[in-house]
Amino acid sequence: MRTKSLKKNIINVITLGCSKNIYDSEVLMGQLKANDMQVEHESEKDDSNIVVVNTCGFIDNAKEESINTILEQAQRKELGEIDKLFVTGCLSERYKQDLQKEMPNVDQFFGTTDLPKLLQALGADYKHELLGDRLTTTPKHYAYLKIAEGCDRPCSFCAIPLMRGKHKSKSIENLVKEAKGLAANGVKELILIAQDLTYYGLDLYKERKLAALLTALSEVEGIDWIRLHYAFPTGFPEDVLEVIRTNSKVCHYIDIPLQHISDSVLKSMRRGTSQAKTNALLHKFREQVPGMAIRTSLIVGYPGETEEDFQELKKWVFETKFDRLGVFTYSHEENTHAFILEDDVSEEVKHQRAEEIMEVQSQISFDLNQEKIGKSFKVLFDRKEGDYFIGRTEFDSPDVDNEVLVKADDTYIRIGDFAQIKIIHADHYDLYGELV
Repeated sequence: MRTKSLKKNIINVITLGCSKNIYDSEVLMGQLKANDMQVEHESEKDDSNIVVVNTCGFIDNAKEESINTILEQAQRKELGEIDKLFVTGCLSERYKQDLQKEMPNVDQFFGTTDLPKLLQALGADYKHELLGDRLTTTPKHYAYLKIAEGCDRPCSFCAIPLMRGKHKSKSIENLVKEAKGLAANGVKELILIAQDLTYYGLDLYKERKLAALLTALSEVEGIDWIRLHYAFPTGFPEDVLEVIRTNSKVCHYIDIPLQHISDSVLKSMRRGTSQAKTNALLHKFREQVPGMAIRTSLIVGYPGETEEDFQELKKWVFETKFDRLGVFTYSHEENTHAFILEDDVSEEVKHQRAEEIMEVQSQISFDLNQEKIGKSFKVLFDRKEGDYFIGRTEFDSPDVDNEVLVKADDTYIRIGDFAQIKIIHADHYDLYGELV
C-alpha cells in the first residue's frame, strides 16, 4: 500500500455546488494558509495527502455529484493515495448520521457551521482576526461577497434552511472591511451573494439595509462593479432600485428567482406572492431602471403542476422576455413542506417542460442579442480561450450568462481590464465584438 504520510501535508479542497460554497472554501483555505499550511483548490496534481470535499445538498443531481465525489476520494484513501479524507458543507450538514454509517472510510464529517472544528481536525487554529481574509479561487479581478448566511423564508420546496439555518446578516462595517481587502488584491467586481439579499439587515438593524450596504461598498476605492445575486421578490426593498439607477458602480443587473407564475403553484410553494404582484414588481424594475438585465430561475414539474399551469408559465416567459433565465426540474426533498405532496409529474414530463421553456428563452436571448449589434459596451475581460479574449458586460454574471468574444489574432486585451467593445455579430448566447 502506497502512503504519502512522510511528506509535508498538502491539503486539496474540492468544492461542489453554488457560489456560497465557493466562498466557504475560500475562507477555509485562507485560514489554512494563515496557519502556514500548504493548500490547493481542486488540484489536478496527484500531490495532496489530505482531501476536503465541500458538498452540496440542494437537489438530487447535486447530492448525487457530492456522493460520487466522496466515494471517489474514499477509494483513493483505500488505495493509499491519500491519508485523510474530510467532508463538509450542505450534504454533510443534512445527512451526517447516514453518511457516517455508509462511508466509514471518511475520517470525519462536518456541517456548514463547523469551520473551527474542521480546522482543528486539519491541525490548524481558527484565527478570528482573519475577517474576510480568504484565498479567492475566482479570477483575481472579481470575487463573491457573502453578505448573509441562512434563510428565514418558508418556501415549500427548499431544504436550504435545514442546512444553513436562520438568516444572519454580516455587519456593513465588516463587509466594507472585507471589500477593501479584496480591492487591495486587485478585485474590481464584487458579486453579492446570500440565500436572500433582500432580507439583508432585518436581523441586525431591524430594517432592510441592502441599499445602505450598496452605497457603502460603492465608496471602496478600486471597486468598479457591484452585482446582485439571489434577491427574493416578496418584500423587495424599493430603495435598492434607486441605488441601482443612480449609482454608477452598481450594475444594472439583478438575479431574482421567481420560480413560477401560476397563482395556485405559487401558493403551494409558499412564496408569499402572486402573479399580479410579480408582474407589478417586474414592471417597477423596468420603469425605474430602464435597460436593467433581469435574470430569473424557474421550477417546472412541481407537485400538482398541471398542463394548464405549465402553459401559463410558458406564455408568461414568452411575454415577459427575461434577459437571462434558468430552469430547474422539481426535486422532491425530504423534510421540506412539499415532501408531503405527491411527486406526481413524471421525470420525463419535467424534462420536456424544462426544454420547452429553454427553447422559448433561447429565441428571446437571440432577439435581444441581435438588438446589441452596432452598439458599444464596457466589457470586463475574464480570460483568453483559443483565438478569443472573453469578457462580460455589466449585464452578465460569470459562468451563467452571456459572454463577449473578441478575436485575439490582431488585438491584445489584458485579462482583468475593462475595454470598450463594439458588437459586430451575435448568436443565441454570445456576442462578438471589436475594440473601439
